[in-house]
Amino acid sequence: MTDFAELQEQMERTYGERDRARGIPATVAWLAEEMGELAKAVRKGSRDEQVHELGDTLAWLASLANQLGVSFEEAVARYRDGCPRCGAVPCQCPG
Repeated sequence: MTDFAELQEQMERTYGERDRARGIPATVAWLAEEMGELAKAVRKGSRDEQVHELGDTLAWLASLANQLGVSFEEAVARYRDGCPRCGAVPCQCPG
């Protein structure tokens, strides 16, 4: 896979039916769990653990996006020109 659209397609083919049966609330719970595991790996884990947990987090995020009918491309479009708040690259927002 080389881009986020391919990731979403792969997750749909691999887990789409099961993820839809599980539902959005359970998918959000799994995503939150993976985020916790990623946070732990970032703080205390090896690079291999970080890569593993980042991949799991992206997979669950792709599943959620698929269930919501949102493409990653659509979701990140607000950042296409830089900071969506101030419009600058790098961001010039205070704080």
